[in-house]
Amino acid sequence: MRPEVWLLLLLGATAVGADDRYEFGGHTKLRFIGTTFPTDSVFRPLAGSESLDLEGDLRLNFKASGGRWTFNADYQLIGLYGDRVEYTRELPPATELFVPRLPDDRRRLLDFTKIMHDRDKAALLHRLDRFWAGYASEKAVIRVGRQAISWGNGLFYAPMDLVNPFDPATIDTEYKAGDDMLYLQYLQDSGNDLQAAVVVRRNPLNGEVESEQATAAAKYHGFIGSSEYDLLIAEHYDDLVLGIGGTWSPGGAVLRGDLVVTDTGSDTHVQLVANWTYSWTWRGRNMSGAVEYYFNGIGQDDGRYDLVSLAGNPDLLVRLARGETFTIGRHYLAGSVLIEMSPLWTLTPTLLANIADPSALLQIVTSRSLSDNVTFLGSLNLPLGPGGSEFGGIESGNDLYLSAGPGIFAQLAWYF
Repeated sequence: MRPEVWLLLLLGATAVGADDRYEFGGHTKLRFIGTTFPTDSVFRPLAGSESLDLEGDLRLNFKASGGRWTFNADYQLIGLYGDRVEYTRELPPATELFVPRLPDDRRRLLDFTKIMHDRDKAALLHRLDRFWAGYASEKAVIRVGRQAISWGNGLFYAPMDLVNPFDPATIDTEYKAGDDMLYLQYLQDSGNDLQAAVVVRRNPLNGEVESEQATAAAKYHGFIGSSEYDLLIAEHYDDLVLGIGGTWSPGGAVLRGDLVVTDTGSDTHVQLVANWTYSWTWRGRNMSGAVEYYFNGIGQDDGRYDLVSLAGNPDLLVRLARGETFTIGRHYLAGSVLIEMSPLWTLTPTLLANIADPSALLQIVTSRSLSDNVTFLGSLNLPLGPGGSEFGGIESGNDLYLSAGPGIFAQLAWYF
């Protein structure tokens, strides 16, 4: 059934009236994205010196509950207009690893995304991002359908988050993309809990449902005194994944970390993330800082990031294509400071750095509540590093780089 049919069902259900078992809400978001391109950028001949883009996102959230049962459906209508829609259409297929175009459901079990228009500078699509039914008792939860889960203790980088993790550079992280899965949770009397998820996917090359494309994972979350720990075991795209993580709070700070080992059958990769957060007051302002180190054992160990060298690391390329990793090197350091300028306004400078290059992305993010249901979110994005580095631009041949210059992001959101 197409997304527009589900939307009619969703809207029809709200006509029940004053029955409080039904909840309906959502938002509209209007974004402006501006990006500049240096003279040696591979995007420069296609887009010129800059790319100016507008995006509109309408999201309708519907929830119905009765007794122990819950049904959830979230519909999205996404419109895009600008240079990016046009120039990304002309890029070589290999660059889609780093410059994704439009959302699609090629890998998902159910195709809930339809592109209605994609021509010149304009694109329009709609989709179901959540569509699940669930049952909950005092100790158990069962949900089946399109939904989202987030596992692990990473703040910027999340190797334990196997299903649709956020890109560390994502500015608006309000909603994570959903996937088609069976989710189970059991809560013990001690407060410990066991979670399990089975994600069924299709092979994007032939459209067939294949076991090698699936994820079956279980995570146990427990407490030792005031500390917490996580144990993970998963079969993820036919790879065995084991993980251990935890949280510890010494002296008012919070330490978190995860160690994840992946056995592909032909190789073993280790990923490690460890972070520290602390909150304080300075000159009457509330502040919160975070520092995180990430080791990506799947990344390039020789610092060579050109496309030919990357082709020699298929384990990395396949994870880039699946959207589950966003780094190509091995050693990263990230940090941010959230400054409460006023009760309604925050300023958050953030640095994501490849410390072996070295290169980095500096983001200065600001969030302002304009009213009870209107917010502004903005960011100034500054890539730092020479050509050939990760953030300075990957070498693509002919003295050109997959590079971008300074850019801005501005978003106005209205919630209802």
